[in-house]
Amino acid sequence: MLLAIALLASAPSPPAAVVVDFDRDGTVETRVVVGQADRANERALTADDPVRIASVSKLVVALGVLRLVEQGRLDLDRDVSDYLGWRLRHPVYPDQAITLAQLLGHRSGLADRVDYALPLGADLEAALQNPAAWDAPRAPGGVFVYANLNYPVVAAAIEGAADDRFDRAMARLVLRPLGIDACFNWPTCSDAAVARAVVLYGADGSVVRDDMKGVRPACPVVPATDGSCNLGTYRLARHGAGFSPQGGLRISANGLARIGVMLLRRGDGFLTADSLARLEAMTPVRPSTGEGTGGFFCEYGAAMHSTGSGAATGPGCRDDLFGDGRRRLGHSGDAYGLRSGLWYDLEAGTGTAYFVTQVPDGQKGRRSAYSAAEEELVDTSPLASPFHGH
Repeated sequence: MLLAIALLASAPSPPAAVVVDFDRDGTVETRVVVGQADRANERALTADDPVRIASVSKLVVALGVLRLVEQGRLDLDRDVSDYLGWRLRHPVYPDQAITLAQLLGHRSGLADRVDYALPLGADLEAALQNPAAWDAPRAPGGVFVYANLNYPVVAAAIEGAADDRFDRAMARLVLRPLGIDACFNWPTCSDAAVARAVVLYGADGSVVRDDMKGVRPACPVVPATDGSCNLGTYRLARHGAGFSPQGGLRISANGLARIGVMLLRRGDGFLTADSLARLEAMTPVRPSTGEGTGGFFCEYGAAMHSTGSGAATGPGCRDDLFGDGRRRLGHSGDAYGLRSGLWYDLEAGTGTAYFVTQVPDGQKGRRSAYSAAEEELVDTSPLASPFHGH
């Protein structure tokens, strides 16, 4: 048994875990697959089963933004208010415009001190008038502080530019062109993908998400305060949070690998080299001041960060998930007991996508600020793994 699984052996059943490797040539190989996608019917996990991938979703949202930038419908450096149709301002810095680049890079001044899972019928503009939604000392364009609340604003801007609901716009802009059967909160996934959904279990083995029994949810958003779920009342560019842009993408490990291959191939006809350069332009984060959450984020670009960047960013950085000192780009995920990642090494032309469930909150590894389960998964060699080829 993998040590990563053994670490969680006190759970009623082993976690589900997948590791998929890919390269610039388009080769995709499942290195690890273990556990069940659904315990109720004992359905074994596969690398094609979609899971709520958590914050790796942010990177995919950025791909949608860049597609609209290339179409001339969005500009990363323009006042985002122009796309929202309402004025977004930091209450302490009302004269400073907030841009998509700042929102994607967690440098807008927004903070996760209010609930970003807005119920249907809520108004994003009204929610962001609450001073608690903002970090008073941080001006737009200033210090990095990771905040999920940035992404409902990004989703609302996508809706304003695309004139379509966020989940449908993302399917049209990103997922279908890349040939990936994935979706935000399930409406645009195929019936076959819904039937293969990975049920998320907490560290104690209890169900926490997506126990759908093969049927897509009747309400794919947080219901209105009166319990109703009439999507006909959803207003473009006025909500943004409904389809969980910060973490609600349902995608398989193989689907993530397809995105990774595109990035290694420098756009591969999907995006231009200039767009990728903007996505990958990293800005250092200062671990010593606390913005790096214990050295986890050492540098961050536009919905993308790195692993193995310690040599460049200095003391306090603990982002070397793979333990080999090689700099990889991508994004991590952590929610509802799941840890995930999509990482690619431009120099080597290789990458890795993975997820593991039932990881206890706060679990840390030996060499990094990532979890012990993740470190053990990425360390598993094809020859050493008893699950290789399953």
